[in-house]
Amino acid sequence: MLFHKLTNQNLSNKTVLIRADMNVPLKDGIIGDDTRIRASLDSIRFCLNQGAAVIVMTHLGRPVEGEPKPEDSVAPIAARLGELLAQPVTLLENWHDQKPVLAAGTVAMLPNVRLNKGEKKNNAELGAAYAALCDVYVNDAFGTAHRAEASTAAVAEAAPLACAGILLAAELEALGAALQNPKRPLAAIVAGSKVSTKLTILESLADKVDMLIVGGGIANTFLLAQGYAIGASLAEADLTDEAQRIMDKMAAKGGQVPLPVDVVCAKSFAADAPATLKNIKDVAADDMILDIGLVSAENLAKLLQGAGTVVWNGPVGVFEFDAFANGTRVLANAIADSGAFSIAGGGDTLAAIAKFGVSERIGYISTGGGAFLEFLEGKTLPAVAALEACYRKTAQ
Repeated sequence: MLFHKLTNQNLSNKTVLIRADMNVPLKDGIIGDDTRIRASLDSIRFCLNQGAAVIVMTHLGRPVEGEPKPEDSVAPIAARLGELLAQPVTLLENWHDQKPVLAAGTVAMLPNVRLNKGEKKNNAELGAAYAALCDVYVNDAFGTAHRAEASTAAVAEAAPLACAGILLAAELEALGAALQNPKRPLAAIVAGSKVSTKLTILESLADKVDMLIVGGGIANTFLLAQGYAIGASLAEADLTDEAQRIMDKMAAKGGQVPLPVDVVCAKSFAADAPATLKNIKDVAADDMILDIGLVSAENLAKLLQGAGTVVWNGPVGVFEFDAFANGTRVLANAIADSGAFSIAGGGDTLAAIAKFGVSERIGYISTGGGAFLEFLEGKTLPAVAALEACYRKTAQ
């Protein structure tokens, strides 16, 4: 991947438009978690330190285009950003009618981009209107990189210069290191409730990895494909052939798909349901598999000790319930203790990392959900493709 980087640009007396991902939880005007705002600070501060004026744009929630409501306003975000930067952040409500003129060292914010007609459809005219605001466009929103929208794609095509912000560049470099030139053996952990939602990812990874660890409902489907009874556990019986094909593909090249040999079961899906450790061969018809067992967890930990690179997406059990959290806890600590380069992404994965206190010992934690998964799948991310196109155009 070749793209311009923000950190390589001369920004003195220039206006920089930064597409950030500040889609934070907001209720009654109160921000519940400002992590995404904080994650955007490095690029903003870099621009300010270079003597630039900065305009920030972000989406918030899922509003109807052209129909603004009070809860769709980014005013609370602008206020919080101002607090973190220790300077005012002006909200440019009428940016479309009159091009704002900003002094060097100042910061402003556009209204919620999802309110602009044509944003989701990647309207070229809207992208050009964004681009007209700046000398340099910066995409620093990896979480939206898998969507072709006016604020992520069309604007990059129209801007005088488009580049990757500090956060986006770090994401792409970490993912590239993990998947395109990994230190071997390469292990991938893909867990979740359904094979169907991650089937193409599993098939793509089977071509790349040396070890494919599956968990949750996905593991149950793989167990079913191997002829094990899984009781009342979540699984997709109609996808056992696909699961077997992935296992056959891995076996053909000498790879592994290690499946649980013991599991933790319950009769109901509840935090207070009694947990019972069972051999995989002893699962009863009314059992629900909610975690991997002690032996299975230790087996995975030993396998991960020898990995060179680990990509992690998804917990291997219902870690939110303490009785069924041990498998994911052991896995998290094994990854953290490993000498491998590790990269983790996805909301549940990040929640598990936080719960088990291993954040500082994971090589890289991705901020993207859908973008992370599509990168794993090998898909081209539209926003990144737009940056690559700008690089090729300006390099000629």
